[in-house]
Amino acid sequence: MVFIPVILAGGKGERFWPLSRIARPKQFLCLDGSGRTLMQATADRLLPIAGGWDKLWVITASHLEAGCREQLPELPAENLLVEPEGRDTAAAVAWTTIEIAKRYGDEAVIGFFPADHWVDHPDRFTATLKAAAKLASDRPAIVTLGIQPNYPSTGYGYIEQGESIGSISVAAQEPGGVSLEAFTVSRFTEKPDRETAEAFLASGRFSWNGGIFVFRAGVALAELKTYVPQLIAQLETHGVAIYPSLEKISIDYALMEKTELAYVLPVTFGWDDLGDWNAIERLMKLQAKTTDGTDLDNVELASHISHDTHGAIVYANDAEEVIVTIGLEDVVVVRDGKATLIVHKDRTQEIKQVLTRLKADPKFDALL
Repeated sequence: MVFIPVILAGGKGERFWPLSRIARPKQFLCLDGSGRTLMQATADRLLPIAGGWDKLWVITASHLEAGCREQLPELPAENLLVEPEGRDTAAAVAWTTIEIAKRYGDEAVIGFFPADHWVDHPDRFTATLKAAAKLASDRPAIVTLGIQPNYPSTGYGYIEQGESIGSISVAAQEPGGVSLEAFTVSRFTEKPDRETAEAFLASGRFSWNGGIFVFRAGVALAELKTYVPQLIAQLETHGVAIYPSLEKISIDYALMEKTELAYVLPVTFGWDDLGDWNAIERLMKLQAKTTDGTDLDNVELASHISHDTHGAIVYANDAEEVIVTIGLEDVVVVRDGKATLIVHKDRTQEIKQVLTRLKADPKFDALL
C-alpha cells in the first residue's frame, strides 16, 4: 500500500495577529517553545507513515511558496503544489488527488492534514493513521478522524457516529500497534450553540471534526465527480490554470456532508487546532501540568512583570522587551515589532474584524 500524506498549508491564521502576518502565517510559527514551527512539527509527525520525504506532499498558496520551501528544505520540489489563489479546501483536495493519482495510481491512499494543528502522543498518532489507511485500503471509504471532545466547544464542527463496523487492527508487532473501533458517519454538524454542544458531549456519540481525511485516490475522485462534477472536469481538463474560475467551496460542503462512504475513526491522541491565542493557554497549561504538576496562573511567553494580574496570556517576539501588567485579568497581550494587541480572552474571535479595518488603511500595510 502506498500512503501519501498531504499537508494543507495555505491558511492565514489571522486570529494570531500580530504574530501571524500575510507572509508569516500561523503554520510558520513556533507557538509551544519546541523550536519547531507548526508546519515542521506536522511534517515530523507524517514522515514515519510516509516512509520518507519522497512521499510527503504539500499544497500551499502562491505567496507562501518560498516560505514553505524554507520551512521544509528536504521536501522534493515536485511534491509542492502551489495554488495561484485560494479557492477553499475542495479545490485543494481535488487538484492534489488528481496529481497524486497520475503519479501513483487510483489505489494510492492519501491523507490530508492541516499544517497548523498540535498533536500529542506521536506514536499513537502514527498508529491511528495506519488504522485509517487500512480502512481506506480495505473498502471504498472516506475516513475522517474524530477528536474526542473534552468540553462543549462552539468553535468546532461535530461528527455524529452511526453504526459500528468493528475494530480496525494494526499488527501488534509494528511500532504503535493498535486496534480502533470505526463507525459510519451519521451526520456532520457545523459549529453549534452552547446548549447543542453540551447535548452532543453528553450523548457520547459525537466527535470534533479535526479536518483530517484519508481515502484512496480513485474512491475520492469518483465521489467528487458525483457531487461536484464541474470542479473535477475543469481541473482534469485545464489543470491549475483554471483556478480563478473554480467555485470556492470547502471539502466538507462539497463532499463530506453528501457522500455515503464517510466513516469516522475516534482517536485517542491529544489534539488542538490552535485556532486563537486561547489555544496557547490550553497547550501551555497542559504541558506544565503534565511535566511537573504546575497550575499556571499567567501563560508567559515573554519577559513579564506582573502586579496583581491573573489569567493573562503574554507574548513578546523580542526577548529583550519587557511587558508590565498591573491589575489585569483574563487578557491577551501580544507585542510583535510595531504592533501591540491587547484583548480580553473572550473576544479574540474579533481580531479578524479589526484586521478588516487595518486592511482598509494603506498606512497599516506593513502590519498585515
